[in-house]
Formats: sequence, structure tokens, C-alpha cells
Amino acid sequence: MLAGHSDPNLSAQGEVQAGILAEVLGRRDPSRTVLFVTPLRRTAQTAEPTAAVLGATPTVLGELREVCLGTFEGLEFEKRSQAGDPLLQRVFDEQRWDVLPGAESMAAFTQRVSAGMAMVLNGVPALSTAIVFTHGGVIAEACRQVTGSQPFAFVAVENGSLTRFTVEAGGRWRLRSFNDTAHLTVGPSPVDR
Repeated sequence: MLAGHSDPNLSAQGEVQAGILAEVLGRRDPSRTVLFVTPLRRTAQTAEPTAAVLGATPTVLGELREVCLGTFEGLEFEKRSQAGDPLLQRVFDEQRWDVLPGAESMAAFTQRVSAGMAMVLNGVPALSTAIVFTHGGVIAEACRQVTGSQPFAFVAVENGSLTRFTVEAGGRWRLRSFNDTAHLTVGPSPVDR
């Protein structure tokens, strides 16, 4: 645990996905690319191969760490989900993580993610790319803030996926793609089969 958050290492599959991400993300111009991670170790471990290819040192942003699920942190969430815990159904019905005992309030999470997004924007020179290695709940919240969607419209985020935003000259964020996993597909595409 790190500051109340579950802090596991990457799985073997996560390590493979991190290597694939490095192949894709490492094609960027290193002089115009800034990397960000969270204090939770799995983001640093995911970023490590990309950072090595680009010769970059990621900036750590605590504001973009995963939502705190209180007593449901770690494997407890998965265990309760598989058991059909009615409290989890309520979380999704109400679209609020703070239904869970001890979980971070939605207002605090929203404000934290917004602050993190602003820090990313302010930490990247014009015409550069920020690559942020973060968590599914944070990605979902960033997408919600940019699109004005329902709170849980984007919660189904795959590990190792890419979600792309652009920021216009006036500071308006746009969601360009969500949960892209095409780079993780091994073997011929469905069209080639």
C-alpha cells in the first residue's frame, strides 16, 4: 500500500504490454516528448521501456494516481465483484466511487484529476507530446471532464491501451481516441485471417 492505495508490481502480461508500448511510443521525437507517471509503481514500470527508448526521465504526478477505493482497494474489489457484492452494483448504479467505505470522494477525485491535467498541460512545451502513464479510473475521469459525459461512461479501460487527447491553442481539450488496444494485438489482423 502507498498512501492508502494498492501498489502492486506489473504482472508478466503488463511487462509484455509495456515493451509493446515502448515500440509504439518510442517512435516519437524525444526532444518533443515529455513523460509523466504516478507515484504508484506500476505506472513507472510501464513507462520504463519507453523512457529508455526516448532517453527521458518521467515526471511523477501524484494528482494522477488511481482513485482510492477505501476498504475495496487491491484484490478486494475484484473478489467482491466476482461475488456479486450489491455495494458494487450500487457504485455503478450511482456512478460514484465514494459509495465504498473509506473511498475518495468524487469531488476530491474530480478536482485532483483536473489539477493533474493542468499540470501536464503546463509541463509540456508548445507543439510537444505528453505521454502520461496512469490508471483506468483517472483516464475515465479525464475523458468525462473533456466530453461532459456521465461519470462512469469511460470506466472500461484496458491495461496497456492508448487514449489520445489534443489541446487547442485556446486551451480546449478534445478526446481523439479512447481505449485503443490495436497495438497489443498479436498475429494477423482479423481482415488478414
